[in-house]
Amino acid sequence: MNASAVDIKQIIEYYYAEDSYVGDLYPIFIGKEPASPVNTISIFETMGYHQLTFNKCEIYEYPSIQIRIRSSSYLEGWQMIADIKEILHGRASETWNGTLYTLIRCAGGPALLDFDKDQRVRFICNFNIQRR
Repeated sequence: MNASAVDIKQIIEYYYAEDSYVGDLYPIFIGKEPASPVNTISIFETMGYHQLTFNKCEIYEYPSIQIRIRSSSYLEGWQMIADIKEILHGRASETWNGTLYTLIRCAGGPALLDFDKDQRVRFICNFNIQRR
């Protein structure tokens, strides 16, 4: 089973497949936000929780992720994080890379995080995931 961020990256890329915005103008990084390029999408694994169950054959994981958009434009960055929220929120019963995602749910955001030292705006959105 992949790290959740790997599969989430693939989901975002899939839904932006015909749009050069993601990948070209907004490359996606996992677990880091490099100093360049200016515009980025970063996916971070955050603390989820584990299920306690008596049925060891049906183990679910409950990871969570944070998606961070960094942009030179406030409006463009806001639109990007809002679009990603729409792509991910409510996805259910989908299999990606052999893992069944029973639910992806927006847990918070989109929200303004801050402006970095170079005055690029950063927005975040958090997601809770259920998968097996």
